[in-house]
Amino acid sequence: MTTVIVIVVLVVLAILAFVALSRARGGASLQGPAAPAIPPAPKSPALGRKAGEPSAGKKEEAPAPVSEPLATAGAMAERREEAPGLSAAPAPAPAAAPKPSRADVAGLRKGLAATRGGFIAKLSALLQGKKDIDPAILERLEEVMLSSDVGPRTTQAILARLRESLARNELRDSDAVWAALRAEATRILGIGGGAIRVHARPTVVLLVGVNGVGKTTTIGKLATRYSSFGKKVVLAAGDTFRAAAVQQLEIWGKRVGVEVIRGKEGADPAAVVFDATTRAKETGADLLLVDTAGRLHTKVPLMDEIKKVRKTIGKALEGAPHETLLVLDATNGQNALQQAAMFRDALDVTGIVLTKLDGTAKGGVVLGICDELHVPVRYVGLGERAEDLREFHADEFVEALFGRGEEEVVAA
Repeated sequence: MTTVIVIVVLVVLAILAFVALSRARGGASLQGPAAPAIPPAPKSPALGRKAGEPSAGKKEEAPAPVSEPLATAGAMAERREEAPGLSAAPAPAPAAAPKPSRADVAGLRKGLAATRGGFIAKLSALLQGKKDIDPAILERLEEVMLSSDVGPRTTQAILARLRESLARNELRDSDAVWAALRAEATRILGIGGGAIRVHARPTVVLLVGVNGVGKTTTIGKLATRYSSFGKKVVLAAGDTFRAAAVQQLEIWGKRVGVEVIRGKEGADPAAVVFDATTRAKETGADLLLVDTAGRLHTKVPLMDEIKKVRKTIGKALEGAPHETLLVLDATNGQNALQQAAMFRDALDVTGIVLTKLDGTAKGGVVLGICDELHVPVRYVGLGERAEDLREFHADEFVEALFGRGEEEVVAA
């Protein structure tokens, strides 16, 4: 019996010794392969950025009242994890500006009070209470549109469409005619436009127009707008023939806190603009706004000079100017349309700034400009304050102009 107990004890001790020895060797046979160590997550590399976008840490905002936020660094890192091996993607371009709110439409409607009290009030008086629409009403409609400076060509095009609808018995009452007019206005005005897009560094914008239309004031308002979005703006005082214009631009520069490049009185405007473009490149500016002397559109030598300025900008910076905005005074009516046609033929005009729209009942000229010239309206001026320079959106403009959200003013 004693011998059996001794044998059992020896076996148990042998087993325990074997287990201890196995653990000392790593216990691979009992525990299986060890899990690999998890390395710490690498730090995300700096995000790439396109020309014209701010460096890391600088807040980016689109040139519009409200903008969608840019993708965060965390979101970009998640995208890189989903596609390993790819380099850091550049930050996306600013999203398109959303449409203004109802409050913005109401403010726009207030600014268009003069046109609503003239053009729109006459239309309302003509169509009010009409249950049956006949061709005679369209003849009177033509008179209203012509008197509001819509323009003969655009007026005839709109009336031709209305006559076709009338022949198909689609214009049965005044509401149908009103809806058709709104649709035509939206179609004509919806040819593009929107705010200046800062897509290069610097983005160069040349502003042209005749004397007195508000070029320098428009530049000051644009500088205020884009500086508030965190953009670095430089102004070029290219109107070297009027000391008052240079002084006015410098006042805007001090008010907004942006640099103004000027030359001596009477200096070659092309030389001033060349220096300004070079300076904007050296300082990493986002936006260069170039003022020019008023051009009498019927004078060939003056138009040739502005062409020289434009060509000089291209020598200083390839691909510039990126925008050429024509500033027009809405109170000039059909004369503004003629100016636009001359400037469009001489320069590559990319957009219209229509100023003083709050002071005229002839706001219908905007329809003629877009319809005949196929140049989009980019901004409209509705007052003296910087915020009264509003980005143009066809839908909101038509709603503010034709909308019946407020009590209509009926013409006498």
